[in-house]
Amino acid sequence: MTSTETESYGRQVVVITGCSAGGIGHALARAFAAEDCLVVASARSVSSMADLDDENTFFLQELDVRSEESVQHALSNVLERFGRIDILVNNAGVQCVGPVAEVPLSAVQTTFDTNLYGPMRLIQAVVPHMVSRRKGKIVNVGSVTALAPGPWSGVYTASKAALHSLTDSLRLELRPFGIDVITVVPGAIRSNIGNSGMATYNQMPEWKLYKPFEAAMRERIFLSQRPNATPSEVFAKKTVAAVLKKNPPRWFSYGPFSTLLSIMYHLPLFIRDFVFRKLMKC
Repeated sequence: MTSTETESYGRQVVVITGCSAGGIGHALARAFAAEDCLVVASARSVSSMADLDDENTFFLQELDVRSEESVQHALSNVLERFGRIDILVNNAGVQCVGPVAEVPLSAVQTTFDTNLYGPMRLIQAVVPHMVSRRKGKIVNVGSVTALAPGPWSGVYTASKAALHSLTDSLRLELRPFGIDVITVVPGAIRSNIGNSGMATYNQMPEWKLYKPFEAAMRERIFLSQRPNATPSEVFAKKTVAAVLKKNPPRWFSYGPFSTLLSIMYHLPLFIRDFVFRKLMKC
């Protein structure tokens, strides 16, 4: 048995995208490691995960989910080192706030390329390997906003809604091969998504029709970062416990707004619209 085989013997190999410090992926990496998993933590820049540089627990990989070449290179490195991938967590994502009628198409494309096509690249790369072993788990991180879309985040919400839909189909299609597919739906989780969302928003052009709603949009960026937001470490621990079950749930949601938006999903649209008009000032 080689040293690498010894290292991974009896421990699940987990690949997570979007593990930059301060985000949900970073917390998930630590939570999986706490359960004695071998964690492949990935991000566009390895330096953004410098505090995870522990070879006995984490294997850091530079991975840009928007690049087919980057995905293939990173996964080849993982298989070369560990010989298998037990769990794939598609967590990498970007926020996009702005009115649908004026958001530049380039921003729309970037959002979908990261939030939807990114997971698809990873899935299509890893599924043949999992099928050959007749086992594996794929975890797609969505968003509660997809349950009841509101104003100012239509592009982001649409990308996550598409991911939810894709995951539902994938769950049924991969079941015959012994692969579990889980939709993880964070509520309001404390992370760096607000700051990164603001950085993206500041690159948007000046609104022509929606200038009077500027304050409401900026408020929307930090909606999930209010004082009652669940710490990412708490969310990660709950999520990992669910994913590692022998028979994991098909859908796992946790955090503020989870219950509220699940209820709003079933409400008549005129009620939902009334609530959002009051909440989002439109």
